[in-house]
Amino acid sequence: MLKLCLDIGNTHVLGGVINENKIMLRFRYATQLIGTADQFGIFLIQILQANHIPAKKISAVAISSVVPSYDYTIRHMITRYFDVPCFVLQSGVKTGLNIKYKNPNEVGADRIANAMGAVTEFPNKNIIIVDMGTATTVCVITKKRDYLGGAILPGMRLGMEALKNHTAKLMAVDIEIPTTYIGRTTRGSIQAGLYYGQLGALREIIAAFKREAFPHEDAIVIGTGGFSQLFKDKQLFDVILPDLVLHGLNKAYLYSLALN
Repeated sequence: MLKLCLDIGNTHVLGGVINENKIMLRFRYATQLIGTADQFGIFLIQILQANHIPAKKISAVAISSVVPSYDYTIRHMITRYFDVPCFVLQSGVKTGLNIKYKNPNEVGADRIANAMGAVTEFPNKNIIIVDMGTATTVCVITKKRDYLGGAILPGMRLGMEALKNHTAKLMAVDIEIPTTYIGRTTRGSIQAGLYYGQLGALREIIAAFKREAFPHEDAIVIGTGGFSQLFKDKQLFDVILPDLVLHGLNKAYLYSLALN
C-alpha cells in the first residue's frame, strides 16, 4: 500500500511516497509555487511518473500543514487527481501522544508529525527534537509519550531575510558554515552571526530543557529539517533524521486506521 505524504511548510513542501515503513521517493517543492489544484496535481503526477510510480498505485494521502491558505487547494487536488482517502494531521486527531500544551490546538501539525516519528523510532525514551526550517522549533517528549511543549525561534534564512529587509546596507547571503567565528567582511559577519547565533541558542535551549524536563534521566536529541545537516559535526544532536516528519505522518495515518 503506497501512501503519499505531504508536509506543507512555509518555504517548502516536503513530500514522500512510503511503502509500509520505507520511503521510496522523497522530494521538495517550493510552497509558493503550489498555485492551483491543477498546477500542484500535475506536478505530483509528473514526479511520480519520472520515478516510475503510477499515480493509481497511491492508496492514500497524508498531510500536515502550517499554511492554512493552501489547505483547500491541496484537498481539492487530492480529490481531482488521486481520489483516495485523505488523512489530515490537525488538532483533535488522535495520535497516542499526550499533548500537555495549555491549548493543544496551538501545536503545529509538523511538530506533532515529528513527535510521532520520534516516539516510533525511539520508544520509551525521553526525546528532544530540533527542527531547523523557516522557523527552528524545539520540542520535548517524555518516554511516556507526553508532549510537554518547547521553543520556537527564527530559522537562519528568516534571520537573514530580516537583516536584509530591515537594514539599509546588509545583504542576502548564502546559508553555510563559516570558516571563522570572526567575519572579515560584512557578508562573512552575517554568516557567522546566523550560524553561531543559532548554534549558541540551541545549545542553551537544549541544556535548559534537559535540566528542566529530565534532571535525572537521559534524553535523545534528534535533529531534522533542512539546516540540521550544517550542524552535524557540532555535537548538537545524537542523531539527524531528515525524513522524520514523513515517517511521523505515516505513523499518524496508520494509528488513525487502527482506531477505526
